[in-house]
Amino acid sequence: MAVRASLACFPSDAALQESSGIPWGVAVTPFSAADERGSPPATGDEGHLLPRCESCYAYFSTLCPLHRWSWSCAICAADNDLSPDASARYARDGDQDPPEMRSAFVDLLLPGEEGEAVPAGAAATTTTTPVYVAAVDLSSSEDFLELVKSALLAALEAISPGSLFGLLTFSSKIGLYDVQGPIPIVKNAFIPPGSDGTLFVDLEDVMPLHSFLAPVDSCKDRIVEALETIKPTSSWEITATASEVQDHALHYARGFGLAMDAVVNYLCSEYGSTFELARIFTFLSGPPNYGPGKIETRSDGEHNAAKMPGSDHTFISVQTNFYTNLAASAVQAGVCVDLFAITNEYTDLSSLKVLSVESGGSLYMYSNTDESTLPQDIYKMLSRPYAFGCVLRLRTSTEFKIADSYGHFFPDPQYTNVQHINCCDSFATYVYDFEFQKDSQFSRKSSPPILQIAFKYTTIVHQGDTSDDVSNSISRSKFTLQRRLRVRTIQYNTTANIWDLYDFVDPDVVLTILVHQVILASLSDVLEAKIWLRDWLVNAIAQYNKAYKIVRSGGTGISDIDVDFIHCSQLQPLSRLVFAFLLSPLLRLHGQGIHPDYWTYLQCLFRYVYFSTMQLLE
Repeated sequence: MAVRASLACFPSDAALQESSGIPWGVAVTPFSAADERGSPPATGDEGHLLPRCESCYAYFSTLCPLHRWSWSCAICAADNDLSPDASARYARDGDQDPPEMRSAFVDLLLPGEEGEAVPAGAAATTTTTPVYVAAVDLSSSEDFLELVKSALLAALEAISPGSLFGLLTFSSKIGLYDVQGPIPIVKNAFIPPGSDGTLFVDLEDVMPLHSFLAPVDSCKDRIVEALETIKPTSSWEITATASEVQDHALHYARGFGLAMDAVVNYLCSEYGSTFELARIFTFLSGPPNYGPGKIETRSDGEHNAAKMPGSDHTFISVQTNFYTNLAASAVQAGVCVDLFAITNEYTDLSSLKVLSVESGGSLYMYSNTDESTLPQDIYKMLSRPYAFGCVLRLRTSTEFKIADSYGHFFPDPQYTNVQHINCCDSFATYVYDFEFQKDSQFSRKSSPPILQIAFKYTTIVHQGDTSDDVSNSISRSKFTLQRRLRVRTIQYNTTANIWDLYDFVDPDVVLTILVHQVILASLSDVLEAKIWLRDWLVNAIAQYNKAYKIVRSGGTGISDIDVDFIHCSQLQPLSRLVFAFLLSPLLRLHGQGIHPDYWTYLQCLFRYVYFSTMQLLE
């Protein structure tokens, strides 16, 4: 868990923080294997024994004062009793100390969640199998399908042996592939054209789920054979009948919305028994134009961003809530959707993005097949470790609080500052903005400011071969679920000196916070967001010069203004970074030729990662 602060030395009060002109917050990468200095957490198997504060529910850590029969919370300073067992546990000496006594950064195995009936001594593991489903758009070109086939071959190499894999196609009908027999077969379910239609028959009745999901290690060759049989609808023969025009139109139908809704419901029946998280790779060659979730398309000339309706400063609003509701269903079903759009046609990714973002997936966009890195991207994505079913909570000591939070998560409907993340890899970063509580400050007599980040998550651990029966491929590769708790507690120094504050600025985190704030503002008006960022830089330079004149006497006149922060090396990258951001495609207006789908893709990409000083400049 890497935690990077924009001001590594916290300001003593709100006036000092405001006078610096620098945003105050942290960037948290909860599933990174080590902290920002490369140190791994202390690990253990008794996460359920970690004491919690009865007042604020923070966790015990090395920063908590410990007494014989009690401990004081580092967050709220409340006193908490220790049970006799806990008191004896913390009385151990030397190497027998539990992890939370050895480090303020721990990663602990949990034997069970609250409310679950877990037998005494039971381990926090459940046998399960990773599930992957590929959904391929057939209303496409031969080049598109060749690229997708290459990507899926790369995916088969990246996923673990013993995983289950399903192949699905969609156009005006949904095709389900059974690759567990001697030859691959496909069964189809037709999609009704109505915007509120449903399938005439459930996918489970078309093909049982256990026939659709095939073990990769024993069926890999037949999966490859099935991929070779996939052809675009443009290659299908059109029967010359009275309904020829209608048949021709169906050849270019893309019933993406209902196909995704049906496959999510299809997977629901086995959620929690066969799998705890399923990943769907969706490959789209254009806008959904058929059935529920249909996107209104325009003529080729209107695809140019400059000719889109509405203000030149505002991107097109979401056309339909269908995908928002579908994303909620996917989260409930334990399904993560990764969306790969390979097209230069207007696809309305602003409406589709919610399906991938809220379900914990990724959004990728490629303007053409020739220069696409799709196979490499999907291989890298699947090769990374990931966690799912995550809950993230950041707590602060009493003098300050969270003002805003940013990232690909959805907030808990009941508890404030609790975020749920369906799927999280080691690069996913979440940003928090801080502000002081009313009339609060850090004084010399008060306790230092403290942050505590708690991250509860589940991972799949591959246990290797567990059976000598080579005919039973699923039992040969055993996977176990581990529910874990990662807690990090950090104490920061404070300063009442603005020059000390500037010396501890982290420009990478400042940039990351600014990117999130600007993206949020640009959703309403791009021009206003651009003006806000420019004004922020002007204010930061003015506050810096004001502080410089207070500390050291200087000349007067405009020539004395220091716009390069020459007296503070930590601030020097900011002018170039903000200037580069102002010129980036993310802040271009419609009339400047930015495609709205490309803008949506950049928005999702920038909100997902932590920035280094070179990323934007490159």
